[in-house]
Amino acid sequence: MKQIIVCIVVVLSLLSTSCITNKDVVYLQDKGTIVDDSLQIKALATPYRVQINDILSVSIKSTDSELKKLVEVFQPTEQVANTTGNQSLYFNGFTVDLHGNIEFPILDKVNVLGFTTDEIEEKVKEALLDKYLKDISKIFVTVKLAGLRYTITGEVGGGGVLTLFQDRVNIIEALANGGDILPTGDRKDVLVIRQYPNGQKIHHIDLTDVAAMKSPYYYIQPNDMILVKPLKRKALGAGQTATQTFTTIASIFSVLISTYFLAKNL
Repeated sequence: MKQIIVCIVVVLSLLSTSCITNKDVVYLQDKGTIVDDSLQIKALATPYRVQINDILSVSIKSTDSELKKLVEVFQPTEQVANTTGNQSLYFNGFTVDLHGNIEFPILDKVNVLGFTTDEIEEKVKEALLDKYLKDISKIFVTVKLAGLRYTITGEVGGGGVLTLFQDRVNIIEALANGGDILPTGDRKDVLVIRQYPNGQKIHHIDLTDVAAMKSPYYYIQPNDMILVKPLKRKALGAGQTATQTFTTIASIFSVLISTYFLAKNL
């Protein structure tokens, strides 16, 4: 009987600490890491620099009727039947190749690796001025990323490869778009795998701390992978709430008592 009591005490100790609390699931809590009570945190506005495999949308327009026909030559003309959304962007956008170039109509190759979209706009304008135009004051060039593509996997409601058509997306928005983190997911150590010219790096961010808004990984970048690990307590098989945990304890207790009396009567 003493052995059963010891087992029960151990089980109770483990399961009593295994409930998932508000501290585990609430985003951006004030943990004393931010001094300002107003929590006015300036977002890191570092401009994104284009990388290999990015897809760019380049638009050239003109208000001059004489230049409109020339401008049309620079627009992508390839149309693929039955393609919409992301598929259309894939076929009609400009993909950055392994050498950091995009194949532009008539202008041939333009190197864009490591440049911001604003800088690429200026490069296209300069190329037009150098080869075809005497005055670019009536030419308007717009360069945008053809959607912010990223991957979510792990303890999330949906996940997969997703695309948002926004210039800036924070990690909480990205997770919400993928079904959000499940109650059994570890919000205190979310992994962000980011692509760099020399390879990939793994970064960690605690989304339960409001200080995460100051992290360089709070705003995601194209081709980011977001991995959500399961909480360690999930492996114990305990419930997510106090009621579920109590039910588990009661079931274990019932099995132990039944086993004891069965063994005693044999």
